Amino acid sequence: MIKAGSVVLAMEGVCLSFGEKRVLDGLTFSVSRGECFGFLGPSGAGKTTTIKLLTRQLVKDAGRVMLFGRPIENASDADYERIGVLSDTSALYERMSIEDNLRLYAKIRGKGEGDIGRLLERMGLADDRKTLVKNCSKGMRQRAALLATLIHSPELLFLDEPTSGLDPAARAEVHRMIAELRSAGTTVFLTTHDMAEADSVCDRIAILDEGRIVAEGKPELLKLRFARNRVVVTTRTHGVVETTKDAAAADELRELFAAGEVLSIHSDEPNLEEVFLELTGREF
Repeated sequence: MIKAGSVVLAMEGVCLSFGEKRVLDGLTFSVSRGECFGFLGPSGAGKTTTIKLLTRQLVKDAGRVMLFGRPIENASDADYERIGVLSDTSALYERMSIEDNLRLYAKIRGKGEGDIGRLLERMGLADDRKTLVKNCSKGMRQRAALLATLIHSPELLFLDEPTSGLDPAARAEVHRMIAELRSAGTTVFLTTHDMAEADSVCDRIAILDEGRIVAEGKPELLKLRFARNRVVVTTRTHGVVETTKDAAAADELRELFAAGEVLSIHSDEPNLEEVFLELTGREF
């Protein structure tokens, strides 16, 4: 068992090429127990490749990969029983119902069926439990696949676009589940194209571009790093006043406050999407 605060997975100087194309170039990061780590990047940046390395579906060319405190080459089958993976290739059996799929995964994982009803209720699938997967909408399939991933209470979760295709209510429920899992000590490795999602659920994020991490840290600190030197003040009689964050603007702000003119004031920080575009110069 990994103790709280211990490193659950890590990469150090990892490189991987497909033919002449360098896909990952000196990738280095670590994720601690109970942390939600967001791994963001444009399409083709290497996010899915990284997950495949961490789940031993691919083998690195150079560097070191650690899983549960040991080199990934030494990871056992028991270690992989502690992992759950949700990806766009997560398999559900088309001719079986949602409930029967969950029963099958519970049996494969050596778990009883006691939690299936609760999980179905939690994700709003209780009334659809008998629906064949082939007749499910994309959102229903995604929710069912997530429940199949959680059926054995994994210690480490790889979630690749977990809210893709979900409506706002289902998305919010997934976010609540992630928060509860983290509180219970589950480690979450999350990839998403939804910058608002990464901002709200992740403890730290790394932004990947062309196989390299170009920024890493808490979302709030990354936004502050790229903050603009501007303060916007809404006043009673002078409209919106823009000024700077330095000492030169202090007197102007003091006068506005003294005159009772200030209705609202805020500094001008970028959102995470703007930081992403600034660092990568590319869309998601």
